[in-house]
This record gives sequence, structure tokens and C-alpha cells, in this order.
Amino acid sequence: MKKIFFPILFLAVLVACNNNNDNHNPVVAPVDYGIAAPTQISYNIIAVHPHDTSAYTQGLQLYNGKMYEGTGDFETSSLRITDYKTGKVEKKHMMGTAKIFGEGINIFKNKIYQLTWQSNVVYEYDLNNIDKPIKTFNWPYEGWGITNNGTNLIVSDGSANLYFVNPDDFKVINTLGVVDNNGPVDQLNELEYINGYVYANVYQTDFIVKIDPENGHVVGKMTLSNLLKPTDIVKDRTDVLNGIAYDSTSKTMFITGKRWPKLFELKLN
Repeated sequence: MKKIFFPILFLAVLVACNNNNDNHNPVVAPVDYGIAAPTQISYNIIAVHPHDTSAYTQGLQLYNGKMYEGTGDFETSSLRITDYKTGKVEKKHMMGTAKIFGEGINIFKNKIYQLTWQSNVVYEYDLNNIDKPIKTFNWPYEGWGITNNGTNLIVSDGSANLYFVNPDDFKVINTLGVVDNNGPVDQLNELEYINGYVYANVYQTDFIVKIDPENGHVVGKMTLSNLLKPTDIVKDRTDVLNGIAYDSTSKTMFITGKRWPKLFELKLN
């Protein structure tokens, strides 16, 4: 490596020293990723439902007419079942501690999987009893979002990677890098698998991206700015957009955020 490094470094210095225009940075050609820009996905809001403002939403899934939600924020982390039409919490399991921060959830083959943030633990619950986990798995990365494609679980860790995971032992089968026309797309958070595509919240933004799981390309993008009214926002309390659920029967999408007072039901155009 040294035999290569020093001549290159010397050449770089020589070029810099012989550049007569010291007031301008060198022009860097843009990288061509060979990917079309994602299509903007339009939608209509068809209903607005109440949402518990104590829920620091990390994962959201509609199952048999009930909304399952995983929440975070250490001691207040929970797994809960709610009536999404009223916002009433019908069942809640408090699973957080000073070290355990709840993250995304997913229901798959009568089991509920719940990620944790930095403790490298995944909890598995029986769908019919969320009072305590029946199994735990080790996960070597941070836990952010989770969904499934009917065969494997799909997990995000805040990077530009999606991990395809065996649900029986939580071992990684395949890792997919997510990229759009501008390059890698990181901060992938809450996930939902819809009609053959992975939809992902991009953390700290108002965007949801639609990802082709065959190649990792972002093929669509939803912009969800200004869903909340100024009167809905409590300073230092109401947080960012996070939470995607899908009703395959009505073909509607549910969107909320961390400690949001509202759950939005959308119809994609």
C-alpha cells in the first residue's frame, strides 16, 4: 500500500501546487448511478383517527382489524394493541427499561417480533399473548424497522441496508443496499411490505420511500409534509413522522408519528 500511496500523494500535491487558480475548488463530476429518479407518489387522506400522544411510535401494523404498535423511549417502551378508530389502547405490555429501548414490530406466522435499539435483543411473542416474550434472539446491529415478505423478515438498522432474516433463528440471509438516483439512502426506519415493495420512513424527514426488494432501487417517494396542524404540535413533545401500516382489504395506508395526536388513513393514487 505504501508503494502506491506515496506517488499518488506526491502527484496530488504537485498538481495542487501548479494550479494557478487557488480561489476555486476542483470541479467534481457528479456520479451517475444509472437509476431513474423516484416517481412522486400522490395520495388522498380519507380519514383521520385519534392516536395516543404517549406513544413514541416505532412500529405499526394492522392485523385482523386491530392496530399493533411498538413504542420506544426506554422505560416507557411498550408493545400494545389498539382500536385505531377510537385510539383506545386495549392491551399494553411495558417492556422497556433504563437500557432497553423498544423499536419496530412485525407480525409473522402467529408471532410478534419486536426489535430493540442498541441492546442487540429481539423479542418474540405469541400473537395471542403479548404479556411476555416466549423467546429472544441476538441481533448484531441496531434495531430500527421490521417487516416481512411472506418468507423472511426484513430489518433496517438506520443505515442504507435492508437485512433479509430467517425468522426461526434471526440469522441474516441476505443484505440489500438501498440507493436512488443520488446514491445510497440511509436512515431507513419503520418498514412496511406492500404489494411486493418495501416502504420505509426516512428518519427525521417527511419522506417515505418505495423500495424494489429485488435490486434496492428507490422507485417511488411520498412527501408527507404538514399533516399536522400547528395546534396539533406540542413543543418538545410532538416528534417526527414514523409509522406505516397497510390494510390489504381496503387497500389503505395508515401513517402517524412519534407522540402524534392523529393517525392518518390514506389512499394511494
